[in-house]
Amino acid sequence: MKFSSILQVVVVCMALVCVGQQVRAQDARINLDSSGSKYVKFNFLNQVWLRYNQSNPGTTVGNETADNTVDIGLRRTRLVIQSQINDRTYMFFQIGMNNFNSAYAIGGNRKNAIFIHDALAEYRVSDNRELILGGGLTIANGLSRFSQPSVGTIMTTDVPVTAQATVDQTDEFSRKLSVFARGQVGPIDYRVCLSDPFPITSNGTQPPSINTYSQFTPMGHSLQQQAYVAWQFFDHEPHTTPYMTGTYLGERKVFNIAGGVVRQPRAMWRLGNNADTVYEDMTLACIESFYDAPISTDGVALSAYAGFFHYNYGQNYLRFNGLMNPATGTSSTVGMQGAGPTHGNAYPMFGTGNAVYTQCGLYVPSAIGSAGLLPYASLFYANWDRVTLPTAVVSVGCSVLLDKHRSKISLDLQNRPTYTTNTVGTILTGDRKTQVTVQYQVML
Repeated sequence: MKFSSILQVVVVCMALVCVGQQVRAQDARINLDSSGSKYVKFNFLNQVWLRYNQSNPGTTVGNETADNTVDIGLRRTRLVIQSQINDRTYMFFQIGMNNFNSAYAIGGNRKNAIFIHDALAEYRVSDNRELILGGGLTIANGLSRFSQPSVGTIMTTDVPVTAQATVDQTDEFSRKLSVFARGQVGPIDYRVCLSDPFPITSNGTQPPSINTYSQFTPMGHSLQQQAYVAWQFFDHEPHTTPYMTGTYLGERKVFNIAGGVVRQPRAMWRLGNNADTVYEDMTLACIESFYDAPISTDGVALSAYAGFFHYNYGQNYLRFNGLMNPATGTSSTVGMQGAGPTHGNAYPMFGTGNAVYTQCGLYVPSAIGSAGLLPYASLFYANWDRVTLPTAVVSVGCSVLLDKHRSKISLDLQNRPTYTTNTVGTILTGDRKTQVTVQYQVML
């Protein structure tokens, strides 16, 4: 169905429901009963980027060498429809697009960017959300809170995508076809999922040929098991949707310690010592903590996160990734076998090994008139088995919150490593590069 057709359906549904109902325009919500407990709600999100990037070695744009780039793009554009249909039945539907810039359109089709992100239905079995059963195309999963983030409420300019460990390989921007149970029992917040991952052959790119480094296999098919459990020491987090909030801007006092795991048998393959085919299981795990709470009576709030990720994709798996990559190719003739495109702003975001991600920020309300300030810093540090030296990516930035998360301007400075290979294919660290991003986010 075309996007225009979907919008027509949405408009018609809104018109029908509005007859005889009270519409609360401030949050695009249509009440289905007099109490407001049954409703249809519409949300919109747009994140516009203006960015300068120092290119990785060999980067090309439009078949010309580009030592640096300036691009404008839509990092995320979304329309969400959610409804509490009755006391126990809930639905969540999201369409939109990610990473839409001129590099996306070069060599592709700029008109095919919009797709379905979420389409799930849930049934609340117990009265107080101790057990919710659901299924569909959903981001509900195990591993980490940043594997299922509410992108409109994140503290940093972008999420640590390393926590979305199979992103666009066997999922759809971290969404999978799943059935799940989730809920809150006392201080415990949990979710358990059984997912049917997409085959690597359907991600829109040609998968690399089998080699001595593990890759997602196009052979066979197996289901994926996921689980995530958090202990909530203070306030309980909202549990309306499977998405997890980035920062509450001092509106809650939250401190959680959590752990998650994802496992899929025979998800990977590689060549063995005798050129035979070896299949390997994929096991991903995370231990994390999250603190987000006011620290003074005038509303100043501290937000901090630390997560340790242990990834086992099989022998020497490595994948480079660049967020909304501004480049289109490379002039380098020495590739990093099976590691994906290394041009533009890419760095080794995923691999077999260990990684740490941490971030910290301070929300200061009414720092500039009625606008708040949210300065932050983050660090991604990984020891991947296939890379000789650790990967360290540092970001510092600040957001001006004109209307909290609903309207904010962010400035982010990122410094990352680049990589080269020697004559025997060993991946070595090169010069460091910088990326500067200005984002304007509008959310309803």
